[in-house]
Amino acid sequence: MLAHKKTIADYLIITSGVFGRLVISVVYFLIVANVLTLSEFGIFAAASAVGLVLSRLMAFGFISPVYRTATVRPRLLGVYVGGLIAFALASLPLILLAALLVHGLFFATRIEQGWFLAIIACEILGWRLVEYVVIQLNGLSRFGRAATLVILGSAIRTLAAIAFLLLPWRGLEAWIVFYGLANAVTLLVTFVALAPRMRVRFVWRIYPRRLRDAVTAAVSELTFYAQAELDKLLVLTLAGDRAAGLYAIAMRLIDLTAIPVRSFNQMLVQRIMKDGATMTGTRSRLLTEGIIAALSTAGMLAFITLLWVAPNTLGRNIAAVAPYLPLLLAIPALRNLVEYQGELLYARERVVTRAVLLAGLAIVKLSLMA
Repeated sequence: MLAHKKTIADYLIITSGVFGRLVISVVYFLIVANVLTLSEFGIFAAASAVGLVLSRLMAFGFISPVYRTATVRPRLLGVYVGGLIAFALASLPLILLAALLVHGLFFATRIEQGWFLAIIACEILGWRLVEYVVIQLNGLSRFGRAATLVILGSAIRTLAAIAFLLLPWRGLEAWIVFYGLANAVTLLVTFVALAPRMRVRFVWRIYPRRLRDAVTAAVSELTFYAQAELDKLLVLTLAGDRAAGLYAIAMRLIDLTAIPVRSFNQMLVQRIMKDGATMTGTRSRLLTEGIIAALSTAGMLAFITLLWVAPNTLGRNIAAVAPYLPLLLAIPALRNLVEYQGELLYARERVVTRAVLLAGLAIVKLSLMA
């Protein structure tokens, strides 16, 4: 009973952070989506999606053994963080090369190379490094501090969006400056005040046997985010900037329905790592999947109802998306169930299976969209 109470308390702490971030992120999203034009928002969303995908190459996936170590053997965390830092530095040239290639193929006529690389840097050197700290804190069961960091990062971005709204500068380039400053401040606060303190050591003999699993996890993460994010790039390429803006707004609304599911996934992964017998019954799995699908659909219905009753409540650009949302009613449940099943495979260390399934899903999804 005490174990269940602790689990519930931990879930509520994580969820408080996630819902706090949700409330703040909604304000951020509404400002940026409505101050930028639909074309500008489409370009920004597609470039951010590319940055999010490329950020999975960071450190060649070595955050995976770091998280497992923080969860199971926290006294060794400093040794694994030493490897994480080394591999992160080694991965940066590969990420830069990939970013330059993507810009040349898809963004050369839409945004200058320097501004594009600035967006990529914000996702990789900004939020991804902060996410590394959040992952470590969650592995150490310091859920309150992790929730604080999540809320703080979103709050700083929202303050940047409010400044962007109030000050006279407009356009995509101006927003990238505000966005970059927000990520820089978040990163500074993270490492000065909230990152776990440890003695970082570099012990090479430990890393090679973990690197293969890390790279496999990185490929799995890359395929997951590719199938989840690269549809924005596809729409930008095939349908144009304005359509990409409409699509990005719709997908952002759908992403908001995943907030409670991700909190649950995070708790479940840790439970399975510690106790492999968790969630092995068919009845419990089906019940969980049903709840995830119902909550996801209910969230989407709430957005559809709000925009049907009062179309301009969330701004003119979001009102333009409202007529299309009923066509997407099933998408939140399907996306969130894919994410849930992917987390189950990761927790049970079936990362190769996860990567193969997600790669197949990405190919089918992008082909049908094209």
